[in-house]
Amino acid sequence: MPNLKSAPHLQAIVLLFIAMISIQSSGALAKSLFDQFPVLTISAMRLLLSSLILAVIFKIWQVNFKQVKWSAIASYGIALAGMNGLFYLSIERLPLGIAVSFEFIGPLSVALFHARQKFDFVWVGLAILGLILLFPFDQAAQSLDPIGIVFALGAGACWALYIVAGQRPSGVSGNHTVCLGMFIGMLCLMPITLFSGMPSTIFEPSNLVYFIVLAILASALPFSLEMVALRNLTALSFGTLMSLEPAIAAFSGFIFLGEQLLWTQWLALITIICASIGCTVTIQKARQNKSATPSNSP
Repeated sequence: MPNLKSAPHLQAIVLLFIAMISIQSSGALAKSLFDQFPVLTISAMRLLLSSLILAVIFKIWQVNFKQVKWSAIASYGIALAGMNGLFYLSIERLPLGIAVSFEFIGPLSVALFHARQKFDFVWVGLAILGLILLFPFDQAAQSLDPIGIVFALGAGACWALYIVAGQRPSGVSGNHTVCLGMFIGMLCLMPITLFSGMPSTIFEPSNLVYFIVLAILASALPFSLEMVALRNLTALSFGTLMSLEPAIAAFSGFIFLGEQLLWTQWLALITIICASIGCTVTIQKARQNKSATPSNSP
């Protein structure tokens, strides 16, 4: 059994997998709140509470703010705000599986951009095939809300920016980067939320509990884990491994919501998982070969 502590790449994959499960398990909770509160209010509260939770856990007051590279933090925070807000707006108009499929175009584009070797294109190609098979064509036969599609594609673009921005040096630790980024993301959404009207019932204890749980499952925990993973994964491997996201979403819908999968979608899950495993093994072998190659320098 491999030692995860001595294999940061494998450790990053495990953390990323936990993060994806956490995000998808929070989807059902978020959708249950859509009938009671405006979508952007839910997204803003999610980021606000997440940033406050992380600020306490990681002692944000100990940060040397003179070392913070605010341009990196700002781009990361804007990406978080767009990714969260636009995705919630999209699933308000589209079925979850379709929205996730459109959104994933973002990280997949990052993976394609960084693909260099033959096997890179093989694994990315398999991920694309899996996404095509995952698309519920029986539902697509009905008219899809074009605004919902635009929201999903916008969320995907922000997801791509999130991957790139998360790898930029911010001058502080990864956990503090997530905390500050979430706070900036909240500042981006909160004015819109206040202008559109924020129900006072949000702060009732019975409702606040749901938002705190949502903040932990959907933001605080997964984004912290992803930040650690981003430091030990290439943009290519991260983008390809994130293809598991719609697969996990499909599994979550099947297990928690009783959504039935087509045989093509089961095949899609197998294809996407093979692509993610293949990408992981290929990159791990490339790193081992590179470290084993003797240096020519004296």
